Amino acid sequence: MKIIVSILFVIVSMFANDATIDVVKKADTLPSIALEDASVSYDSTFKAKFFKTVVADLNVLSIFNVDKVQRDVNFDASSVLVENKNMNYVLRYKLSQDDNSALNVDIKLFNKEGSIVFNKNYKVNSSDIYMFVAHTIAYDINSFMGESPIEWIKRKVIFSRMLSPQRSELVVTDYTLTYQHVIVKGGFNLFPKWANKEQSAFYYTSLNETKPTLKYLDLKTGKSKVIKSSDGMMICSDINEDGSKLLFTMAPNGQPDIFLYDIKTQNTKKLTNYGGIDVGGQFMGDDSVIFVSDRLGYPNVFSLNIKSGSVEQIVYYGKSNSACSVHGKYVVYKARESSDSFSNNTFNLHLVSMESDFVRRLTAVGVNEFPKFSVDGDAVIFVKNYQSQSSVGIIRLNHNKNYLFPLQFGKIQSIDW
Repeated sequence: MKIIVSILFVIVSMFANDATIDVVKKADTLPSIALEDASVSYDSTFKAKFFKTVVADLNVLSIFNVDKVQRDVNFDASSVLVENKNMNYVLRYKLSQDDNSALNVDIKLFNKEGSIVFNKNYKVNSSDIYMFVAHTIAYDINSFMGESPIEWIKRKVIFSRMLSPQRSELVVTDYTLTYQHVIVKGGFNLFPKWANKEQSAFYYTSLNETKPTLKYLDLKTGKSKVIKSSDGMMICSDINEDGSKLLFTMAPNGQPDIFLYDIKTQNTKKLTNYGGIDVGGQFMGDDSVIFVSDRLGYPNVFSLNIKSGSVEQIVYYGKSNSACSVHGKYVVYKARESSDSFSNNTFNLHLVSMESDFVRRLTAVGVNEFPKFSVDGDAVIFVKNYQSQSSVGIIRLNHNKNYLFPLQFGKIQSIDW
């Protein structure tokens, strides 16, 4: 077992560590927005948490200059507070608790002229998931403003948190890490991957058996089942659009390769057969995958045609490139930016277009890894390790803005969105 774990972490550490996307630079001209709290239930601590979450969400939208002062008001007041008269928009909300302890949130959005331009009611069974209400409010305001859809803001995130050597837990959270629910605890469990669009189940690698084992956990029933085991390593790196096929990284004979697994037939097809290291396959449509390989003598990103078996280099910038994700014609990948034997090295994320030579650096300092495009390609989620702390980062690609949400304890080993 120690040998298996050692092989796994050697591989992980090796690869851990014409049109282009327009960058919108208009921070100085963004409309202003302020919040007014008209809550009639809950204590000041809860109200402060809800306020901060909504402020964070509105900031992440990247379409407003958000005022960060919390002010109280009567929900039925006919006009906004005097302090907010010059704001382009004012979001007024009321938190209330019904007899069944459900959280109700009513909102009104005022424009500069003081007219209500949008209103809605939200209800969830428990105040413990208030952050998802805040995310939905931001989603709806973004839609009202006519911006591109941001389905990702409402999605759950799943990650593996390292607690100590060979001990971890799998956590379901929101993108800000405000909500955290430990779904698998005890033992050594890594590389969680959502199994479907509904996020009702996920795959993960268990190192608690005699061989690395891929398991499937249904969140609705709480039941798990074994999918496949393999000597060396066993990681599910991607799931196709309809959830019918998986990409594995396995090393049954000592060298890791990419495999295609069919859920219905349970057949496994070996896609790569290189004498070195091929890992981290990602679906790129129905007929191609991208993956990381050392076939140039260093880690880099390649594409593979599943039908013909032909391999093509995708990335030409950087000498230690890994941890890639693909959306349409764009690839985001991790590259080592420094090589210093006596200090911590910097690993940044880069964005490339497969239709041009354009390369855009997305991060600046620290170790930035595990990039993952949102379902709509609007954003990239990633993990930043800097000054002994793990954070989840969100990059709004078209707005050229990054946002970080720190993990309070432990270290993120891997993440999926």
